[in-house]
Amino acid sequence: MLRLDHLVVAGETLEEAVAHAEASLGLPMQNGGKHARFGTHNRVAGLDRGHYLEAIAIDPGAPPPERPRWFGLDTFRGPARLAAWVCRVPDLDAAVARLPMAGCPVEMSRGRLEWRMAVPEDGALPFDGVFPALIEWRSPVPPGTSLSSTGLAIDRLEVAHPEAAELSRLLTPLFDDQVVLFRPETVPALRAALSSDGRARILQ
Repeated sequence: MLRLDHLVVAGETLEEAVAHAEASLGLPMQNGGKHARFGTHNRVAGLDRGHYLEAIAIDPGAPPPERPRWFGLDTFRGPARLAAWVCRVPDLDAAVARLPMAGCPVEMSRGRLEWRMAVPEDGALPFDGVFPALIEWRSPVPPGTSLSSTGLAIDRLEVAHPEAAELSRLLTPLFDDQVVLFRPETVPALRAALSSDGRARILQ
């Protein structure tokens, strides 16, 4: 089963990604860390319902990685935006066997966190980047649980793509969430609706 784990805002710089997330949602991002394998760094914010938000970009101080960076960051251009969504799975090998386009499992760790992520060979997620990244947490307490919630909750995630029907066919039967909607639109895009105390916010 797939369960929404977190949303990813990417930018050409981490400062741009953080600024976009904070301006869109009115929340402060917390310190994150570095990912040596992919030459990236991030900041994070906790959300309700076990979800969280990640702002990520290429780390200019890191040596070039031996493989393409995840989330298509090598070719990311333009304003910071909601660029990816990540789904948690209990068994990454089984998930990749069912959804081979998700990529190959990569072992990751940082501090007390350990996880496995499916990453395509070229670093770019399928369906023009709107296919979910798949993650298997090895840590007993993942960030969605350990981070203090900002009080925001994800009410809806819209996945827009010309082949939305095919995405829905592949993914909907596997979901353990009801917040993801697939929209047939000409331009691929991700849009998230979040709320706190009755106030709606849009991240895109």
